[in-house]
Amino acid sequence: MDAEVIPNGDIVSKRFTVTIPDSVFDDLEEWADYQGRPTANLAAYLIEAGIRQAKVEGEFKTLKDEPSAPAPSNAKRGKGGEE
Repeated sequence: MDAEVIPNGDIVSKRFTVTIPDSVFDDLEEWADYQGRPTANLAAYLIEAGIRQAKVEGEFKTLKDEPSAPAPSNAKRGKGGEE
């Protein structure tokens, strides 16, 4: 997995929460147990592999690929949208 490299040379991985159906988690957990690895590690690998495959197959698109898409705002907003 490509990760951000910070100025001192350390590699930083991102964390986020994913909600999946119980049956999918059960399958993922069983597969990870069979492979002798943590469930989160297998999930991270599968996400990475899926993105890599989408790029190879030309299915990976972003908003910056769209010529008329507005630039994403980096402004932090509070409740109700105020800055």
